[in-house]
Amino acid sequence: MNVARVEIATMEPLHGGAVRRHWRVDARVDGIAQSFVLRANGLTPLGFGLELGEEFVLLRVLADETIPVPPPIAFSDDAALVGSPFHLTRLMRGSADPAAIVAAPANEDLAVALGATLAALHRIRPPRAALAFLGRAPADPAAAARARYAALLERTGEARPIAAWALRWLARHAPEPSPPVLCHGDFRTGNYLADAGRLVAILDWEFAHWGDPASDLAWFCARFWRFGQDRRAAGGIADRAVFLGAYEAAGGHPVDEVRLHYWEVMSALKWLAIALLQRDRFLRGGERNLDLALTGRRAAECEFELLRLMEDDARPA
Repeated sequence: MNVARVEIATMEPLHGGAVRRHWRVDARVDGIAQSFVLRANGLTPLGFGLELGEEFVLLRVLADETIPVPPPIAFSDDAALVGSPFHLTRLMRGSADPAAIVAAPANEDLAVALGATLAALHRIRPPRAALAFLGRAPADPAAAARARYAALLERTGEARPIAAWALRWLARHAPEPSPPVLCHGDFRTGNYLADAGRLVAILDWEFAHWGDPASDLAWFCARFWRFGQDRRAAGGIADRAVFLGAYEAAGGHPVDEVRLHYWEVMSALKWLAIALLQRDRFLRGGERNLDLALTGRRAAECEFELLRLMEDDARPA
């Protein structure tokens, strides 16, 4: 077996990523200059999601399926370099900065590419031997999601009346179970690379799971991920109809507005749970990170959105 000679020239931290840490690594591999992204665990754990080794296997499966992801290079379980296992992907051109992406004019082409990419992802269905680490696909994805977020909220040890009301609402309005597909779990502006307004790659797969395809659609369109561009309901970049139309045109599941609204409520509950867990990494885990602390302040925003979405006049007929 040939072993490449690797000489690291520079290794610089990259901004972004609230769950894991990233570095840009410039190196010479057998004398050829190459650049990579090293992805490692955060200093404190969030408490759910894929392990780095599992995420690396998923990236390899997705690359084989021609889903646009950063090309996976290697995984190491050696924690000596950065304090945790890590994986390497090839550095790609582009930016994931949501503020810069939504500051540009509306970009229907980008929304179409994202919708088509999500449709391709949702064509991957269980069972898949290579993805056994995702576990058995739930018979009822909505019930599984309610149980997951109820358990995460329970971990905070706090009474959250609006969250309790939302869980009751979600149980009462649950749709018929949809056959599960591979979901990204965090498909939104900020988690894809764009270069000159064009889609380059989908990032941050640690929340991938078998679930209802409407969950990814609703998350992408959630108000939280428009970054101030509320009139562009599809990720702050385009009209929602453009994104959903592209998804359907590319073979995605037919969009049901009532089901989509249900998963919008679930999205607000999910973000509430995550915001509180991120806060607790600061307050209880001891990670002195201002971004984590400020994320905890967004709990009120999530609760307000839950109240808005659960109003009778906010629901589709």
